[in-house]
Formats: sequence, C-alpha cells, structure tokens
Amino acid sequence: MAGDHTAFWIPGDYDTQEYDYTESKLSEIRGLLQGAITGNASQTSFSPTGVQTSLQMKTADGLYINLHEAALVDYSCMHLNLDDKNLIFESWLTPDAKGDKGYMQAPCRSPWRTVIVSDDARDILASKLTLNLNEPCAYEDVSWIKPVKYIGVWWEMISGKSSWAYTDDVYSVKLGETDYSKTKPNGRHAANNDNVKRYIDFASLHGFDQVLVEGWNEGWEDWFGHSKDYVFDFVTPYPDFDLKMLNAYAKAKGVKLMMHHETSASARNYERHLDTAYQFMVDNGYDAVKSGYVGNIIPRGEHHYGQWMNDHYLYAVKKAADYKICVNAHEAVRPTGLCRTYPNLIGNESARGTEYEAFAGNKPFHTTLLPFTRLIGGPMDYTPGIFDTKLSFLQGDHSFVRTTLAKQLALYVTMYSPLQMAADFPENYERHLDAFQFIKDVALDWDDSKYLEAEPGDYITVARKAKGTDNWFVGGITDENPRTSTFTLDFLEPGKQYVATLYEDGKDADFEKNPTSYQIKKGIVTAKTRISAKLARSGGFALSLIEATPADRKIIKKWK
Repeated sequence: MAGDHTAFWIPGDYDTQEYDYTESKLSEIRGLLQGAITGNASQTSFSPTGVQTSLQMKTADGLYINLHEAALVDYSCMHLNLDDKNLIFESWLTPDAKGDKGYMQAPCRSPWRTVIVSDDARDILASKLTLNLNEPCAYEDVSWIKPVKYIGVWWEMISGKSSWAYTDDVYSVKLGETDYSKTKPNGRHAANNDNVKRYIDFASLHGFDQVLVEGWNEGWEDWFGHSKDYVFDFVTPYPDFDLKMLNAYAKAKGVKLMMHHETSASARNYERHLDTAYQFMVDNGYDAVKSGYVGNIIPRGEHHYGQWMNDHYLYAVKKAADYKICVNAHEAVRPTGLCRTYPNLIGNESARGTEYEAFAGNKPFHTTLLPFTRLIGGPMDYTPGIFDTKLSFLQGDHSFVRTTLAKQLALYVTMYSPLQMAADFPENYERHLDAFQFIKDVALDWDDSKYLEAEPGDYITVARKAKGTDNWFVGGITDENPRTSTFTLDFLEPGKQYVATLYEDGKDADFEKNPTSYQIKKGIVTAKTRISAKLARSGGFALSLIEATPADRKIIKKWK
C-alpha cells in the first residue's frame, strides 16, 4: 500500500464473518486485532495478523480501494495478512485440519484476486468486476429461479421469546430412538401448527411469497451437543408440526413454506442425506431452503472457509439445482460472485446480520459498510424489517436494534438481495401498517441501480429501477450522525409523472430515544423534482416512485 490508509476491517477468522467492523489506520490493525480476537471467545482460529476480504480502504487523498477475490472454486478462502511496518498485504489461505492450504490436481484454476480503485465511492458499489470474473450461468433453464419476499418463524427464537426445540429434556439424540410421547413439551416451541398458520395467514393477506419455519424437525434439543453425526435427518417433523397439513394450508392461501436445514456443521451427514432431503422438499411443495452450518465442522474439525467446506457448499448448491431448489446458505464462506454461474444460490448470510441486534447489537455504521464489503461478492440475506426496535417483549433485557424504523425500511433498497425477509412479528407490522406498506411495495429484482451518495462508514443513498417496470425505489441510511439527503429525481423518465411516497424519520426520531417516530409524505413528482429527506441518528428514509395514473393526478397534489 502507498500509505497508511484508513481501513474498514474484520479479523481473519477461519470460521465466521460475524463481526462488527473496525475503522482504523493500517498501522493500528495489529494492536486492535488482538482485542477483537480475545473478545470473540467462541472462535479460536485466525490468520496471524490477518483481515478478511472484501477489504475496503480510503487513502488520505481520497482514493477508495477495495481488495477481494472472485470465483472461489475448489480452493481455500483468502485472508489478507498485513506486514504493518512495510504496509504490505499477502494472500493467506485458510488451512485444513492438518494445516495444509489445499490439494490441487492439474489442470486447475485458482480464484481471481481483485482490486477496485476509484476517487468516487459510488463506483466501488456499482462495480460488476467480481460478478463478471465468474463463469456465465451454468444452467440452460432458469425459469424456476425467482425472487422471494418472505416472513418467517425465526425472530421469536433468535430474540429468545420462543424455542427451536419441542422439549427442554436433554438426551443423546439419535434419530429413531427418541419417543416424544414420553417427553414433556416446553410450551415455547415456535414451529407448532397454530403459530405457523398465523404466519401463513399474514403472508397471504399481505402478498408475501413464502414463510420460513425454523425448528420444525426433530433434533434441536441436542443440535449443538455431542451427537451431531446423527442429530438431523431433514425429513422427520416434531409431533406438533403437521407438515403435510401446513403445506396444503399454505398452498390454499397462495403461499409456500420455505424449508430450513440446520446441519449443526455435520457436513458429511448433510451430504449423506441431501438427495433424500431435496426429494422430500419436492414431494411436499418446497422450492427454497435456508441452510445453516453453526458449530465446529464434522468431520475432522475442518474450517468453515477451507477448501473442503468450500467444495461442500458448492456441491449442495449444484445438487439443489438438480431438484430445482434455491439455496440461502448461512454460516457459509463469503460470496465471490458464484451466483452468476449458479443463480439458485439466491442468497447468503456470511456476515453479521440482524440477528445480532437481539443480543450483542450492531454498530450504527454497520449497514453503511456492508455494501462496500460483504455485498461486493453477492447478495446478503440480512433479514431487515424490525419495527419493534426496543424488543419490548424481552422483560428486563437491554437488547435493542440500533436503528430507527425508517432505516429498517431503507435497508430493503440499500442491501441488495433478490431474497428479502420481513423479519419482525406480524403483530408489530399490524401496529404500523402505513409504514409496512413500503415493505409490501418494494421490488426484489432490478433493471438498474443509481448510487446517488456514498461514503463508507457514513452514509449510502441508492435508487433502483424495479425489473420490468418504470417504477423506482430509493433508500438512504446514515451512521450515528444525523444528516440531510438532497437529490434530484433525474433518473426518472423525462416527461412522466410519478406518485412519490416518502417514509422518513420523524422530527423527534432517534435510534436510542425515539426509534419508531416516522412521517409519510406523498405527492406527484417528475424527473425535475428535488427531494430533501432528514435522517436521524442511525436513521434513514425510503421512497417509492410509482407511475402515476390519470386518477392519481386528479387526487394527489404536486410535491412541495
């Protein structure tokens, strides 16, 4: 590096990306890195002085530099080890359980190493370099791959309100040996028939495509214990989850259920069951699966980002394509553009998402950085849309979501994904149906994106054109500092009129003191209209721009 640049980084952990970012000079990373490693006691394997890619930096004279890799196939994930005296990065590959970096057989290809540089931060976000270094689509028919807007039985377990497990009895789980009639239900199991029906009804009423249900299958009592080779078979439901009835109920309501496969990091066990599990999905009307890899990898204690597991993740995606199933993998390696070649890899987690708001919390600047880092390689299942940001149902708990409600709306535009979840409880949306309307309206896939404002760690404003329409959606977010975003709608088609609906922070909004304060403004706009939106601390705004009809022009006033 040509200088002691400012960097936005997370530690070079071999098994997780689920860190808040640190902003520092390159020369400060070594000292700060030790503190970050010590603070994450659940993870123990790191590159010596390394950080993860995608790494975003800014020079003193205003250049933006992004380092990453593309097309990570049959290879180990790269971290960047820093010689902080000479400011030199070296590629450091994730080792396997024996300490080896990889096994190659000629002819073979290594991944690309990417460097994106610009004097305008917006160019980093707009770059298609990472995607374009991947091979074209491997499938002749992609008609079965569709964007998905979903809700789910998820947040109530993440937040501690409910349980994945059917019972609190602890035993050595081996499928076929557990008699649930002899156990006592804990009364907190979320994936029960009545509760799932409630989510299906809400999805149907508001036009959502699917309902994710976690905790539906036997084994959760010991999923992180000592029996991980046997804990899940991915086809055996708990006694209070009538799979066939619920799928029929959902189908009658015009909704699909989304499958969940938690592997508990027993990857070989998952591979043994994949064909059976995917065929089970097809037989029961599922066409999308969220998979998880929490824990130490079995067999041998491989790392999540080593060559062996990277081969596994891609194997699961390609096998899913044989059954026309889309995959959303959590705890997997961070994306490197492979969704271009295998577009049924519709989403990934692979970073610190909304779930951390329920326990450790995310820094207010976190989502202003993810588009510059994690999303460089592909879409993220960030699971936004939390309206009860104070988590008021957690008695005596001090957890809260470090955003305003309006910022939660904006994330549907700033955090690109063709797989978007409305993550909160139905009842919290029912209390704010006027704001919830934006989540219902916002598109999932886009023909064009215009990055209007951007500064890593500070703010992002992006406008996106909904695929196959002339409608646009704009989202803007800020860090812990309030700001005003002002821009002209010159990306709209000249001569056309649009109904603009602006959802912005209220005058007294504050992510700590008054997060649910918002206001909604509507008016007729054109490409010449200038918009000004005020963003509170860790706030945001969302704007829908829908082609105006003759009736709209009669009853809706011109924007002022």
